[in-house]
Amino acid sequence: MSWLPVIALAAVAFAAAIVLLRVGRKGWSLLGATLLFGLTGYALQGSPDQPSSPGTATAEQAASGELLVEARREFFDTSQFPARWVITGDSYLRRGSYVEAANFYRNAIEENPTDREAWLALGIALVEHAEGNLTPAALSAFQRAQMLDEKNGGARYFLGLAWLRAGQAERTRELWREAVIEAPEDAPWRGSLALRAMRLEQMMDAADAPPPAMQAQGQ
Repeated sequence: MSWLPVIALAAVAFAAAIVLLRVGRKGWSLLGATLLFGLTGYALQGSPDQPSSPGTATAEQAASGELLVEARREFFDTSQFPARWVITGDSYLRRGSYVEAANFYRNAIEENPTDREAWLALGIALVEHAEGNLTPAALSAFQRAQMLDEKNGGARYFLGLAWLRAGQAERTRELWREAVIEAPEDAPWRGSLALRAMRLEQMMDAADAPPPAMQAQGQ
């Protein structure tokens, strides 16, 4: 099952509510919780082998972690396993144990500083640990992952998601545009990301357009 469209759809819905429905900053937490609840149900249906008691983490955190791992993996060759430290870190990310996951990703980076997937995984874990906030350490990790492979859209995609959560849809649009432009033509994730970028742009353009009543008055 492809989780990339699922996460992207939730992110676009979040941005749409902010841009189109003018949801205030005070309502972002409730909106995010609602979307996460929906993703949880979808994830549990799509992954019946998911454990029902993910340790100390909540079911929502576990479902979110599973989605994040699956989405990240789509930007890499799924026929090859990531580094052993990344695999271990993923097991903690799936449980919502973001600090532990980040520590294992750092081990992978210490072992191989050019491991682009480890850098990307670290950025994701740091954002989740900061409850969706893009910290300087997370931004640095995303930037390092992008420097190691400019054509891989993973860093721009997840950095864009972080900006969406911060209500910065314009930054997300630019990042996703760049990711599609830089992507190899045969990249398996290119079409899906291009579609998400197009839908986000359409929604933002619609938000900038004057209401029908104002258009009628101007004619």
